[in-house]
Amino acid sequence: MNHHSSLRSYSTVKRRARRLFFGMTTTALMVLGTAGGGAATAAADTVIDTIPVGDGPGGLAITAKGNRAYVANSFDDTVSVVDTVTNTEITTVMVGDFPFWVAITPSGTRAYVTNQFDDTVSVIDTGTNMVVDTVTVGDAPREVALTPNGTSAYVPNLLDDTVSVIDTGTNTVIDTITVGDEPTGVAITTFGTRAYVTNAGDDTVSVIDTATNMVVDTITVGNRPFGVAITPFGTRAYVANGFDDSVSVIDTLANTVVDTIPVGNLPFGVAITPSGKRAYVSNRDDDTVSVIDTFTNTVIDTIPVGDAPLGVAITPSGKRAYVSNRDDDSVSVIATDQCIGSVCIGLGSLAGAGSSAGSGAGAGAGSLAAGGSAGSAGS
Repeated sequence: MNHHSSLRSYSTVKRRARRLFFGMTTTALMVLGTAGGGAATAAADTVIDTIPVGDGPGGLAITAKGNRAYVANSFDDTVSVVDTVTNTEITTVMVGDFPFWVAITPSGTRAYVTNQFDDTVSVIDTGTNMVVDTVTVGDAPREVALTPNGTSAYVPNLLDDTVSVIDTGTNTVIDTITVGDEPTGVAITTFGTRAYVTNAGDDTVSVIDTATNMVVDTITVGNRPFGVAITPFGTRAYVANGFDDSVSVIDTLANTVVDTIPVGNLPFGVAITPSGKRAYVSNRDDDTVSVIDTFTNTVIDTIPVGDAPLGVAITPSGKRAYVSNRDDDSVSVIATDQCIGSVCIGLGSLAGAGSSAGSGAGAGAGSLAAGGSAGSAGS
């Protein structure tokens, strides 16, 4: 199709241009001193590892157990499967044409991958890492989000201004919803009652009632909204506005913008910690991640990562953020806590790195959890 040829040409030219002028970069391990016995001390919000993956990584998602990350590699039509304990790619899965985004079912048994140039979604069995189904959706599918019960997947289709709703039991499209111009990002509230869809072409967010699959509200946000994420309690949505370098904060009860936060250059992806205290925003054109304190809605840190960061995903424990870097074919691993050897301290909690304490380990002031066995994964 002409639209797809244009998108492919644009992506290829942009990628080659960035490599020509900015070169290939990788982010080195940053060590900021030592503790007793020679243990390295890494400051909070520090890149502690860089993982080589496939060609042109975009969206990524982490399993509920936190032990695997799935990364869509747009330019070689694969998905990298990363072991988050060792931070290494353990296998790749061939999918459709120009895979863009990934979402994983709450059970962790399936990964849904949007393929932008062939209008499909690949369904991966995470037990075998094989594609077990392919679902035809709308024109140029972008992101994908699953309902909390895992029964439905919502897929914005960039070029026909729709959202496809997939029944994950049958892997068939059961509804098609007309939204705004050039829908791109999607996030679903904690209780699964609403889906928020960013429309990059008309600077709005469509609010979908998932019971009726009808648009019940439209919210004007910043210039060219891309990614969106919703806080664990469902009261706020954070929207990355790519062309005005800001994040809009939406009150989901009133569906109004209550704050606008300046961030880096061309913000794209957004992820929020399980505690809801921090939002991590990838800034594609200055190779950084902005860290937002969601209480004050201010940027409290800026983290250098790889070249052209797009996707952001946070482990269930909240101790690690994984960021895909499209133009140097890598994933940056950020320690969100302060780590001394195997011990990480963050937001008033003390927990062994990789403990199985879950999101509560990073939330309770002064909480203490035993050192875990999962190592750097933070699973």
